[in-house]
Amino acid sequence: MSIKSINVRNQFRGTIKEIIEGPVLSEIDVSTPAGIVTSVITTRSVKELELKPGSEVIAFVKSTEVSIAKL
Repeated sequence: MSIKSINVRNQFRGTIKEIIEGPVLSEIDVSTPAGIVTSVITTRSVKELELKPGSEVIAFVKSTEVSIAKL
């Protein structure tokens, strides 16, 4: 599967703002034109992808449910 085969509506190009590393999982905050997108991935993946603040990335979003509440 290539990046082009994924629906463009589910992709957010941005820059890593912050990484909160844990022993197993890490939280990645990506600054995008739409706002901050946060991802939780394995710390091993952070190291293998050599991710760090300032790295340019694409965040892929897959959701099976979205809930809405009226304010």
